[in-house]
Amino acid sequence: MSGRRVLVVVLLVLAALVAVGSLVPLPTPVEVRDWASSFGWATPALFLVLYAVLTVPPVPRTVFNLSVGLVLGNALGIAVAMVATTLAAWIAFALSRGLLRRWIEPHLERAVLRTVNARLSGSGFAGVLSLRLIPIVPFAAMNYCCGVSSMRLLPYLAGTFLGSVPGTVAAVLLGDALTGRTSPLLLGVYAVLAVLGAGLMWWTLKRTRPEVLEPVSAP
Repeated sequence: MSGRRVLVVVLLVLAALVAVGSLVPLPTPVEVRDWASSFGWATPALFLVLYAVLTVPPVPRTVFNLSVGLVLGNALGIAVAMVATTLAAWIAFALSRGLLRRWIEPHLERAVLRTVNARLSGSGFAGVLSLRLIPIVPFAAMNYCCGVSSMRLLPYLAGTFLGSVPGTVAAVLLGDALTGRTSPLLLGVYAVLAVLGAGLMWWTLKRTRPEVLEPVSAP
């Protein structure tokens, strides 16, 4: 078969798929929720596990947040999303502290890295809280950075949980996972959170001024 014929066949198949897709009615949110609830406790349990595991690598949480309310309902969806978020943050923190820190620790004597480590660790709970409020800060990347720093686990988890609540609740309540459209109100909430997070981060960094000294060379 020539290349032209292959192209024609591919175009015909795509046209047929589009036609079929336009004729098949999309399920309503109520139908989707009823279908998911028919599996009982397995649905939220499976959603929690997938959410927690798949967001350890750099997979955006937004994908899960926009659909969890549709599948599980607002109250249960928010609860599952927050538990999964905290679990994913803890897993990534533990992995990076146990593996990546061994590689990066010998380099922490460099002035720049010591400054970053001191700023991040010194800001503690408030620093994590402020960064979690800013929607554009990558969730997974921040987990890894906190893990290789000297930050303690409990302030990190507390800041992660509280800082993730507003954005998660907004996405679950205002997200439209079925149509793929983004609510202008959701974007407005994200903008407000970004301003609040940036302001809190500025205040935190102003209070955290680590002294960075050049390493003393051996005599």
